[in-house]
Amino acid sequence: MILWEAADLLEATGGRMVRPFAAEGISIDTRTLHPGEMFVALTGEARDGHAFVAAALQRGAAGALVSEVPAGLDGAPLLVVDDTLAGLRRMAGYARARCDGRVIAVTGSVGKTTTKEMLRAALAPLGAVHAAEASYNNHWGVPLTLARLPAGAAAAVIEIGMNHPGEIAPLAKLALPQVALITAVEATHIGHMGSLAAIADEKVSIGRGLLPGGTLILPGDSRMLGRLRAGVPAEAQILTFGAAPEADGRLLEAKSDPEGCSLRARILGREVALRLAAPGRHMAMDAVAALLGAAALGAPPIAAAEALARFVPMAGRGARRTVVLPGPRPGGVPGGVPGGTVLLLDESYNASGASVRAALAVLALQPATRRIAVLGDMLELGEAGPAEHQGLAPAVVAGADLLFTCGPLMAGLHAAVPPSLRGAHAETSEELAPLVAAALRPGDAVLVKGSLGSRMKRIVQEIEAPAIAGKAGAA
Repeated sequence: MILWEAADLLEATGGRMVRPFAAEGISIDTRTLHPGEMFVALTGEARDGHAFVAAALQRGAAGALVSEVPAGLDGAPLLVVDDTLAGLRRMAGYARARCDGRVIAVTGSVGKTTTKEMLRAALAPLGAVHAAEASYNNHWGVPLTLARLPAGAAAAVIEIGMNHPGEIAPLAKLALPQVALITAVEATHIGHMGSLAAIADEKVSIGRGLLPGGTLILPGDSRMLGRLRAGVPAEAQILTFGAAPEADGRLLEAKSDPEGCSLRARILGREVALRLAAPGRHMAMDAVAALLGAAALGAPPIAAAEALARFVPMAGRGARRTVVLPGPRPGGVPGGVPGGTVLLLDESYNASGASVRAALAVLALQPATRRIAVLGDMLELGEAGPAEHQGLAPAVVAGADLLFTCGPLMAGLHAAVPPSLRGAHAETSEELAPLVAAALRPGDAVLVKGSLGSRMKRIVQEIEAPAIAGKAGAA
């Protein structure tokens, strides 16, 4: 199915076609490109996408968006613009303008990707829902998500993130949502932002992109609620979610068990109930936010709740996997640990103080022989970093039987917990990974969490490696 006709590409970008082409999709990575997609040669500090244009075409790309014609590709299907990121942004604006579907934009210190995925599920009663497959929430991710927006989509969910002041509003103005949602205001990125008040001001700037008569949904239990309210555009409607009686989306009850959470909520006066395949009160609150957002876009609350029950946590964001441990080597050669399974709680994509505490609470629910927390540094906290990490000690004591840590900041947490909880500490996840894998025993539940820059996915891969190798050997 064609997403971009040649004429639309030209009109959107104002560029020049070396050879006309139409595209079924948009890609910025040759490793995940599908035949028929247009490759966008983005240029960054680490690499220049123009070096991969030839490879993209060899893999079946319909054409490429470039700012210069690479050597040897003079007659190739290329769309030449002055700047590829600017061209992608123009495509995003064009795609948004031609889509009559309703749009909700999501930001927040924690929970925004999970809430985005919950909204994808909850909005299904409206029809086809468009959302990014990953956390594409930055200066290129939002334009990419919008450029992929089909004209016939009934609804779209646009995730918007930030690291520095002034980043959210321009992206919100590109998305032009009817509804915007702030999941939470916490001390993430405080090293760049300077204060919680500054973070609140940046988050509420998402309201500057609202279409006239739009709705801004605020976290009603936040200590920054007053400041958020003060930053809402005068013409926007305000809704809140939380546990307070006056909340428009109110969590009435949440009962978690090791595998999920049963919750009741009142959404714009309508009571709903559902079972989430994700434990934790924080997941229940994200669900309430998503249901309120869906209702604000026009989805019936009960139908939205039924659809939301199909939500499954993403890899790196609460996904649960059972991993088979390696058994004794063939021939009785000593080595490895006895065969058995461990439960892996994969939270490796990101971390903040609030999200680590929530994840540890979920770990505490697991009926495991041992509950093991593997934590990497929480980054971009500035001067607050050491205290934020050491302050996790009570939550670790309450939720884990054994702690493994990596990174200079987590060294403070490792020293702050009782000696009986200390598994091992290493400077990097690469060094820590084999120590964790070697320590696992049948019946363990292991939580892996840290900021993306801490590379905690490396530890997840190490834990899963024996199971993957076993499958390969049996094939």
